[in-house]
Amino acid sequence: MKWNKNILFTLNHVIEEQSKQSHDSCRSIIKQIQASGHRQGGQTIMHRQSHYSSSNAIKILCTIICFVFCCHIHAQESYDDNKNTLIDKRKIIKEQIDSVLQAKYDRVSYDTNYISRPQTHLTLKVRANVSGNSIHQRGTIEGDKTKADLKTDHKATLSVSASYLGITAGLAINPSSLSGRSKDYELNINAYNNRYSIDASYQMSKTLAGDMYRGGTTHHIERGYIDMKTLNITGCYIFNHRRFSYPAAFTQSYIQKKSAGSWLAGISYQGGRIETTDQAAENFPESRIYIGHFGIGGGYGYNLVVKNKWLFHLSTMPTLVLINRNNVTINGERRDMHTKFPDMIFNEHIAIIRNFSAKYFAGATLVVSNTLFNDDNIDINQNKWLSRLFFGIRL
Repeated sequence: MKWNKNILFTLNHVIEEQSKQSHDSCRSIIKQIQASGHRQGGQTIMHRQSHYSSSNAIKILCTIICFVFCCHIHAQESYDDNKNTLIDKRKIIKEQIDSVLQAKYDRVSYDTNYISRPQTHLTLKVRANVSGNSIHQRGTIEGDKTKADLKTDHKATLSVSASYLGITAGLAINPSSLSGRSKDYELNINAYNNRYSIDASYQMSKTLAGDMYRGGTTHHIERGYIDMKTLNITGCYIFNHRRFSYPAAFTQSYIQKKSAGSWLAGISYQGGRIETTDQAAENFPESRIYIGHFGIGGGYGYNLVVKNKWLFHLSTMPTLVLINRNNVTINGERRDMHTKFPDMIFNEHIAIIRNFSAKYFAGATLVVSNTLFNDDNIDINQNKWLSRLFFGIRL
């Protein structure tokens, strides 16, 4: 930077000197003309003026070119300096983030004889996901026996995910939605820690279809007749979190080294609405069913480790419904559905993991929410499930 400033100062000085010399030369020419009289004529005067002016103009032009060139060098250096400064700042920020994540990743709040962290920081996974929802009804309405078996189309997606020091990001693609064959929407959120787990699912579907039987007559419900929106949320606390790891079975962010189990305590919510659409047949009654259940309960989970290569997980947590807000509206007439005690929500988790080495692994998982409720005449069972098949690599 200093040598650029020196060059600029020198160039300024040179320009000033050239201008001064130009003026002095012009004065000298005039004096010589006056001393020699008119013998040399106007032509000689113009020739000398032209000679000195051209020479000085060339010198000044060269000086300006050098000045512009040095300014360009100075600007390029400033750009490079700013670019390097920005790179340095990004590097510092990344190092600070890595330091925080590393400290959290290395924090030991578990029994290292039973649970450990992967030695690598980055985990990549490819997954195939399939989910579904079904409703089954049995009972008697106005003396007629009734039965219904309805289900949505299965939703299949492909996804990739990357986990870095416990932080995970993923991208899922639904081939049916991309091709326009399905307009169903589903959002699944799963968070697993050694202390707690959360499973949440929201679904909007217009593919609920099946058969309804009443009084000896069977009615087929086509896709598009019914619009269904459902929300399922389950959360549980793991008591033996120092030795039993949910993430080892479902996110592979931990490794279960020895078999262990734990008692669970948690809550469940299952709600939504089912209503007919404008596409329903003319003889189909205009109906709307709203369901809202909240329950608390407990259960047990177990991780079985076989030969340090296989991990089998099974857990169940039934919850007892304490609060329900159920009602049905048919052709504009609404009535509350007073369910009988006890209504139940069962939550099940199943997983099988195969560790080929410290680097490669594969597995399959299944998460199910099963709701059972009834009143004096009708029993209803809803099943929401999500299965995953995956392959992963640790880097």
